[in-house]
Amino acid sequence: MSNRSISKEHENYLISVKRKNRNILLTQISILVLILCLWEIAAYFKWIDTFLTSYPSQIWRLFLNYTKQGNLFYHVGISVFETIVGFLGGTLLGMIVAVGLWWSDFWAKVLDPYLVMLNSLPKTALAPIIIIWVGAGYSGIIVTAITVSIVVTIMNMFASFIAVDEDQIRLLNTFGATKLQILQKVVLPSSIPALISTLKINIGLSWVGVIVGEFLVSKAGIGYLIVYGGQVFKLDIVMMSVFILAIISAVMYKLVAILEDKFKRW
Repeated sequence: MSNRSISKEHENYLISVKRKNRNILLTQISILVLILCLWEIAAYFKWIDTFLTSYPSQIWRLFLNYTKQGNLFYHVGISVFETIVGFLGGTLLGMIVAVGLWWSDFWAKVLDPYLVMLNSLPKTALAPIIIIWVGAGYSGIIVTAITVSIVVTIMNMFASFIAVDEDQIRLLNTFGATKLQILQKVVLPSSIPALISTLKINIGLSWVGVIVGEFLVSKAGIGYLIVYGGQVFKLDIVMMSVFILAIISAVMYKLVAILEDKFKRW
């Protein structure tokens, strides 16, 4: 659409939307900067115990030191790899199971109480058992991440599948569509918003699974840094690891949000 085809009112509306989004972003950044400044000031005047809380400038110096040594990229790379594999694995396997449950109403009713029970369990409590079964390496941590996210994916996607407009399905049945065609033409496209929401949830769940697994067995990764920092009472390492974890999680969430925006336009 060219600029000439846009009315003056619509142009003003677009400008106001952009201004609002810019103001929101600036406010978010300002709040973060304010918190960091207050934290630094409180540490400078010894209003807080820096041994327990550390402070931004110390965390920044530690970050630069780890970056120069190359250790940080090694630990972050391992955790990101485990999280991405667990994230994709949990989402894909959950989608496949959800499709199977939609396909077979019999098995959906049979497995429903088991899914409810698994969803109510704290999956991280199963991490030690999973790691013993699978192995105390990358595989055990990845399977833990998959276990944490797969049940949520199954339940969210299956609920979305069965909530599809029945009139659309009846219309396709009238034209003699097969169940596979109904799945491809109606059910999956209608469930894209639910899939995007599930992806956003799975980002956090996958990180939970990975960090818990690294707490237990890993010799590298962000979770290992957190445990190591706590064991040697260097809480600045712990705080640095938490900040890095938060930034990476936010970046992954933003990528999913960009994907959501593209699907909405489509």
